[in-house]
Amino acid sequence: MSGAGEERDGVALTNLDQPLFDGSGATKRDLVDYLDAVGERILPALAGRPLSVVRVRPGQPPFMQKNLPRYTPDWVRRTTVWAEASHREIAYALCDDRRTLLWFANQRAVEYHPTLATADAPHRPTHLVLDLDPPEGAAFGTAVAAALLVRQALADAGLAGAVKTSGAKGVHVFVPVAEGAAADDMAAATRALAAHAERLDPALATTAFIREDRAGKVFVDSTRAGGATVVAAYSPRLRPGVPVSFPVDWADLESVTPADFTLRTAPALVAERDPWAATMPAPQSLPTDLVAEGHTIPVARVQAMHEGKRRARARRAAG
Repeated sequence: MSGAGEERDGVALTNLDQPLFDGSGATKRDLVDYLDAVGERILPALAGRPLSVVRVRPGQPPFMQKNLPRYTPDWVRRTTVWAEASHREIAYALCDDRRTLLWFANQRAVEYHPTLATADAPHRPTHLVLDLDPPEGAAFGTAVAAALLVRQALADAGLAGAVKTSGAKGVHVFVPVAEGAAADDMAAATRALAAHAERLDPALATTAFIREDRAGKVFVDSTRAGGATVVAAYSPRLRPGVPVSFPVDWADLESVTPADFTLRTAPALVAERDPWAATMPAPQSLPTDLVAEGHTIPVARVQAMHEGKRRARARRAAG
């Protein structure tokens, strides 16, 4: 169909032949077709979780949308969350079905960032996440090497995780946690695992939150905890060629690149199976010694804030 619009599942689709964004090499139709093709794979990662999306409108910079716009159809499920920073309630979407996913695609929502907790249990994340962020200009292999350190740290703690490309330049390791763990204990365990990975190879990995302190190493980010969001498996990214965040078997991690998984290549890779579900371990209980160690490690973001203020005072004192 070459016209400007059509309808799927009761959703009117418009301007389908417009370019998606500069450098994408794709149209809005390509985005809609992709999300429709992988809907059965991406929806389990989104369902029941407050959703933020990154949208891109023609001629405008991309923007993160949390609060649903007034024109959102009544049939889009939503949940309200109090935002302490802005002192207001935010109405987040719950993207639970094909119709809602198609509506977001028509809104030019390219990236999908669900919370780690569900709307039904907002203070109880379901997974630990370690985000491996390589330094500017580093090869993807450095992030992979750091992810393998995290895998070893997990194994040493009697845990297992699943891994995916971030769709940008990094790698995400997800560890499903059994019910009953408190959010602060989960955050503590994440810090302890990051510290363990850093100790395994301090020349490669760092937990330094302040960028200039990383000395060209891969940042093992333990701050994706509590109410944090992480880009979903199978979500496209706003990058040239539209790569997608894609699950990888640990055995294959060293032989892939983010560019292997794009809007065009991913649908065929998930047609017969759901790699994210297939590689995700069963929920696990957190070792008490790991949690205890983590509670002795300062929260990176808070520590960095205090350190930033200390350095600012030192610069002022030095004139």
